[in-house]
Amino acid sequence: MDDGWKGVNEALRRFGLPAKHADRPAIVAALREQIRLEANEVGDQFLMRLLCAQLFSLGVVEDSLLVWEAKSCNFDTHCGIDVQFLCGAGLKQTKEFLCAHGSDPAQDALEYIARCDRDFADFSVGRALRQAQEFYQVA
Repeated sequence: MDDGWKGVNEALRRFGLPAKHADRPAIVAALREQIRLEANEVGDQFLMRLLCAQLFSLGVVEDSLLVWEAKSCNFDTHCGIDVQFLCGAGLKQTKEFLCAHGSDPAQDALEYIARCDRDFADFSVGRALRQAQEFYQVA
């Protein structure tokens, strides 16, 4: 990217985990850019996963659609981005939002969440955030 982006370590330094709400526009812009790059198979999938985790940490239900878009880029991003990252606002709130939104991507995300029922057996936003922090060694 033009701003000297250096991947996961730079995003952790710049935005943290949990991220700050003031940084949400920059995180969204960075993820949109990575989605665009990934369409040409030149995105950074590891960075995409972290950016999704950072959006998850903010708990903004509308971000579930952007996380779904990132997850849906290709096979690698689909496998690499945790389904739980769709639900930063909580599982119930996310399902309600996606159902009410009614768009095709929202329906696809809602159906995928339903198919991944086992992944949400003991789900809590706090636990998922702690797991992401441990993964990125910021716990």
